[in-house]
Amino acid sequence: MGTPVNSVRVAVVQAAPVIMDREGTLRKALDLAETCGKQNAKIMIFPEAFIPAYPRGLSFGTVVGSRSNEGRKDFRRYFENSVDVPSETTLALGQAAKKYGAFLVMGVVERDGGTLYCTVLYFGPDGNLLGKHRKLKPTAAERIIWGEGDGSTLTVLDTPYGKMGGLICWENYMPLARAAIYGKGTTLYLAPTADSREEWQSTIRHIALEGRCFVLSVNQYVHKSMYPADLACYGDLKDLPDEICPGGSAIIGPLGQYLAGPVRGREEILIADLDLGLVGESRFDFDVMGHYARPDVLRLLVNEEPLNSVCYSPENAACTACPAEGEDAGR
Repeated sequence: MGTPVNSVRVAVVQAAPVIMDREGTLRKALDLAETCGKQNAKIMIFPEAFIPAYPRGLSFGTVVGSRSNEGRKDFRRYFENSVDVPSETTLALGQAAKKYGAFLVMGVVERDGGTLYCTVLYFGPDGNLLGKHRKLKPTAAERIIWGEGDGSTLTVLDTPYGKMGGLICWENYMPLARAAIYGKGTTLYLAPTADSREEWQSTIRHIALEGRCFVLSVNQYVHKSMYPADLACYGDLKDLPDEICPGGSAIIGPLGQYLAGPVRGREEILIADLDLGLVGESRFDFDVMGHYARPDVLRLLVNEEPLNSVCYSPENAACTACPAEGEDAGR
């Protein structure tokens, strides 16, 4: 067995993308990763939908029952700048992770066929894409532009620093989704978000206390001037404040204490050295999946099978993505 790792330096990257520009945002992300690497961060996490943008404030020309041609043009731009997995974009991100010997966690808008997903990609220190998580439930108007993920991407990774996984933005208000992540032994809980409200701080501190885990929450910092002025729906922004997303990124310890942040009003890389032994200390009196659980009363059943609209299987073979005959389809 290797020598136990007692601490890890983490970097939470609060920054703005080059909005609607995949290549421009990738270049910026690689520069930011270099800054994190020079500070010896071994875990680097970027915000929700960083490449090519979280399109806050844009309607894409939609009202109930109608979509405009102009809005379709904006969606086309968003679609064409989104990220195929795998692709040259993911290759470059993996190479950056390998260069700095770090886990690099990147929020992207993933393109798969004709659908976009809000996705987090996990790259390992060897440069490989180790896993991804697709947002299970886009929130409110996000459902216009993003599809829903399924249980097959409830990713939690083994790392030298503990088990690392998490959920995206308001997925963290889904108690059963949190339980599914806790149940995999997560000690490094990642919460990339687009929520800059003060109330979000209560959420991430609660998660730290509930899961007795470190929480790394990262948001974008976006000013109205950063939006391309030639968007067809640019007028949607007229009533928004100049500081469209002030940030609020933070690093929380397993007893709910701030270790860095929250930071608002600027781009900034938050750095913290995590004492990994604090997880054991914190679980002395509360372990949500161990001595504080009551599986005789309360249990969660998680379906981690990929759910496909069309299932192709060999003749006379069962399709693993579909419930077998007589099974409960809601398992």
